[in-house]
Amino acid sequence: MEKKETKFRVLMFPWLAHGHIFPFLQLAKRLSRRNFSVYLCSTAVNLDSIRANTERDVSDDPSIELVELHIPPSSELPPELHTTKNLPSNLLPALLQAFQTSSFSFSDIMNSVNPDLLIYDFFQPWAPKLASSKVIPSVFFSCAGVAPYAFYHHLYTEGASSIFPYQAIYLLDHESTNVLARIEPNIKDAEKDFAFGSFKLSTDIILMKSSRSVEGKYIDYLSNRCKKQIVPTGPLIADASHYDDEKLSEIMRWLSEKQEYSTIYISFGSEYFLSKDQIEVIAKGLALCNVNFLWVVRFPTGEKSTSIEEALPAWFLETVKDRGIIVPEWAPQTKILAHWSTGGFVSHCGWSSIMESMYFGVPVIAMPMKSDQPINARLVVETGAGIEVERDGNGHYLAEGLARAINKVIVEKPFCEGLRDRAERLSELMKESEEQEMNEVEEQLLRICMDNEKQL
Repeated sequence: MEKKETKFRVLMFPWLAHGHIFPFLQLAKRLSRRNFSVYLCSTAVNLDSIRANTERDVSDDPSIELVELHIPPSSELPPELHTTKNLPSNLLPALLQAFQTSSFSFSDIMNSVNPDLLIYDFFQPWAPKLASSKVIPSVFFSCAGVAPYAFYHHLYTEGASSIFPYQAIYLLDHESTNVLARIEPNIKDAEKDFAFGSFKLSTDIILMKSSRSVEGKYIDYLSNRCKKQIVPTGPLIADASHYDDEKLSEIMRWLSEKQEYSTIYISFGSEYFLSKDQIEVIAKGLALCNVNFLWVVRFPTGEKSTSIEEALPAWFLETVKDRGIIVPEWAPQTKILAHWSTGGFVSHCGWSSIMESMYFGVPVIAMPMKSDQPINARLVVETGAGIEVERDGNGHYLAEGLARAINKVIVEKPFCEGLRDRAERLSELMKESEEQEMNEVEEQLLRICMDNEKQL
């Protein structure tokens, strides 16, 4: 009689940002098709978003179960704000502090699920410590790219004056800010080496949302530096086939009326909100170049009464007329990037956006704003898959610089053709290695679970 394989239980615990939750969800889906039963843990508002944005209710899949994490509500942070999506930036510290109080709820979840493995995120060092106390192995999964970690790990171990060996990756003076110094005091059980404490708590390996075809040398460099194997998960691109609404139909209709590679897609993610000055710079840049564009404009929760007309310069909509559309709040990004008329992506260089743009072979017009985004932008330039918009001496973007970048990517030959060829080749390489990278993830996680089972 054939022996039935053991199905290991994996508890996945992302930070409350959509840029973290959805990579965790995509990894959960892939693991659930293999030898794992997956429990994905987050707050009610995020679980509702997962259900609304998946092609089917994941609760219908016996291998994925959504588990609600409870955070005590307050007048400042009611349950609908237990997420970073559309959260005003001034409330982010409060959400981070409130998240730390969820450790009590998470402890109950651990007892209930009794997982064989915990896959955890950056902002909760107490989670793998709790797992360790229960003799449960933990693996850190980073939703950020490898290059920023490699860069900062080098500075952390060698000192700020040390030169990073890969000169394509650097920070300008105005980009060098110690973000972690503001975060660390709000993290429960954070240690002095909080920045890389997540690495030390991880059992044997570290999972990172990346591909060897994009970051191979940085994967090897970081593995060597931190003495743990960096295992790329592949790009974890969501299946967009489930989108079916009036807005999608309108967008797809409009894109299909445009010539091949003639349209610029503009989006700054779900957590960055452009200032009025930044909106004006982009509007002026679009007015200066004669290309089609689809621009997603978002406002923080509490500011949704702001209309598109109020946010944009009064002259803008009349000036651009039929060659552009403004989409409020949300757009089906993967569908837009996969469309044949999309020729470039003006992006803040959040890592998920970069992975999606590379995966679909769309050149990036990089406008990094904060955090790891400048390094992601430099990686895009290094791979040949995009260009970075120039800034003035104070680090501000100018309309003329944006217009020049857009024209280079869409209009100027032979530059735009060479750029597109390189982006498409990178896309092919990512797709070719996708299944193999997930096989390696599966093998490593199975090994960790089985090794731990033998020791019990």
